[in-house]
This record gives sequence, C-alpha cells and structure tokens, in this order.
Amino acid sequence: MRHDAIAPLVDPITRSNRVTAVVREAILSGRLLPGETLVERQLAQMLGVSKTPVREALIALTSSGLVISSPNHGVTVRELSPTDVRQIYEVRLLLEPWAVARTTQRRSAHDLERMRAALDKAENLLPDAPRDALDRDMSRTISLANREVHREFYSGCGNDLVIRRLEELQDLTALSTVSVLWRKWPTWEAELAEHTMIYKMVEAGDHESAQRLVTDHIRNTLTRLSGAESV
Repeated sequence: MRHDAIAPLVDPITRSNRVTAVVREAILSGRLLPGETLVERQLAQMLGVSKTPVREALIALTSSGLVISSPNHGVTVRELSPTDVRQIYEVRLLLEPWAVARTTQRRSAHDLERMRAALDKAENLLPDAPRDALDRDMSRTISLANREVHREFYSGCGNDLVIRRLEELQDLTALSTVSVLWRKWPTWEAELAEHTMIYKMVEAGDHESAQRLVTDHIRNTLTRLSGAESV
C-alpha cells in the first residue's frame, strides 16, 4: 500500500465515522485500488489516529461491501466481478425507481437546484469530443459525479432506510463503473443524456415517467451484463 494513498488528518479525530469517510473516499477516488490490502497499523499511521477507529472503520466498510475480510488475505478493497455488478443493479432496480418517483412527488425548488447543479458538474467533466476510452482518473471523476446525480434524484424520497441502502449501492456502483462497466461499454455520454431526461421529468413533476426512465436506465446495464454472462 502506497504511503501517499491517504493524507494525515489535519486535526486528528479518533471517531470511526470520520476515518470511515476518509478511507471510503480514497477507495472511490482510486487512490486505494481493488485488491489492495488495508493494514490497520499503516492506516492509523497515515491518518494520525489510534488503531481502534481504523478497526471500526474497516468493519463498517466491510458491512457496506466496499472492502472484504478473509483469514488468509486480511482486509482488502473489494474486486467486483460481472456477477457482483449484476446483483448490485438488480437490487437498485427494486429500490431506486420508487425512490426517484417519491422524490419527484416531494421535490422542492431547492431540490431541483441541487439536481441541476449535479448534472451541470457531470456534463462539464465530459470530454469535448466523443471518446471510446477515458484514463483511470477521469473515469473515476466522472463516475463520482454521476453518483452525485443519482443521490440528488433519490435523496428526497423521505425514507431513510431506502436512502441508506441506496448510498451503499451507489458506492459499489461507482467502484464497478470504472473497474468493470466502462472498460467494456463506454456509456458515459449516453448515461448523461438519460440523467438529463430523468431530471426533466422530475422538474415537471411527472413521477410516473421519472420512475419509468430510471427503471430503463438501470435495466440498460443489466441487459449488457446479461449478454456478457451468456457468452
């Protein structure tokens, strides 16, 4: 594990949720790579904290699925297979269309402003000309921007249990997008267009169309994955 993967906390805080957030961001940004071993002692030294909050953070990240723990390999950043990704999207298909429909029904002007800002941020990151590949850093940056768009679409649904589950699934989606999906299917421009159409339905208050578009958006990836698994 590179010693510059995580910077020390400026104001060392021993709370595990702070450590969890820092390690999670390092994983999603690609500074900690799939398959990389996470050593409590090294992480504690990097962050300037004791091993206890690091241990608690790794337990939390294991529960969310971003890292895995095994007797032989210790704690490592999760490597996702196409089957893992399909299962992630299957669960999203059960929850996210409903959550976006509810958000559409409950939306406020502030909600719409946040959605529009997230969309603009994602759009501004895309290259000027169509490309069939992105470098790793740009892929992760765009993937995290897309994650923010999805969060704004569902976070107003009013159900904290659904939101927490979708947050975990979106973390795994961001991890899978770069490591599995976009390597084979460079769909970032198509996804942005679909996000824009979803936003228009949310803005118009058309919750049925918003729900249908989100369903189609997730099923598009499931269709591609199913085709790949059947080959």
